[in-house]
Amino acid sequence: MTPTASRVTTAVLMLAVFVPAVLWAPAWLWAILMAGVVGMAAWEWARLSHFPPLAARIYAVLLAVCAFALPHILGADWPVFRTSLILLAVAFWLVVAPMWLLGRWQAPQPAVRASVGVVLLLPTWAALLYLHARGPAVLLGVMAIVWIADTAAYFAGRHFGRHKLAPAISPGKTWEGVAGALVALALYAAAVGLLAGMPLLSLFVMIAGLLYVSVLGDLFESWIKRVSGMKDSGDVLPGHGGVLDRIDALTSTLPIATGLLLWLERSV
Repeated sequence: MTPTASRVTTAVLMLAVFVPAVLWAPAWLWAILMAGVVGMAAWEWARLSHFPPLAARIYAVLLAVCAFALPHILGADWPVFRTSLILLAVAFWLVVAPMWLLGRWQAPQPAVRASVGVVLLLPTWAALLYLHARGPAVLLGVMAIVWIADTAAYFAGRHFGRHKLAPAISPGKTWEGVAGALVALALYAAAVGLLAGMPLLSLFVMIAGLLYVSVLGDLFESWIKRVSGMKDSGDVLPGHGGVLDRIDALTSTLPIATGLLLWLERSV
């Protein structure tokens, strides 16, 4: 099977599992599935961080167990804890991650890497639970921002790319790709605004902000892979690499989008 065929086949199989889960899975089954995703991503993060094999397994299991058990253990306190996780992610992506990339930090210390993995994965998991509870249209609508941006950036960069976005981090990304993603998301914002009756300007500003953090999440994982000397985070998804390679932009976008929705809910 050619690399392209392998990539397309894997994408079709992922969609065949993911879309029905979003549309029809009850909350308890969705929570189990997302805890599994957290565990696989945590294992890959531990490998990128060069944890010893046993430590990597323990780390992955602990995060998966936390993801499954925390809402049950915390009970009525879960919404407050979820908000705290989201705020932690907002602070990381808006303050720490840009400084990390600008400073080309490597931070190889196991304790630092373990902590960053928690900040990357648990808020993403909390966001997935929250957005799923809000309804399939909300979750898919937010995730579509990343998918549309990635697709448009790929084609725009391939055909028009001349100016590198961050050559020391990810040589394949270009400013033309980002511009293509912005144009595609402007059209998406217009469609959503018309269908949902939302103010177009406000919607476009929010989606443009999510594009920024989407690119940031992508660049952050690219930098970690470069520092680790690895091309992909794993090989569980033929043609796509690992789980982290597929959710890198989502780890930044989903928590920020959830933070926006929580803020809008409390503002109304």
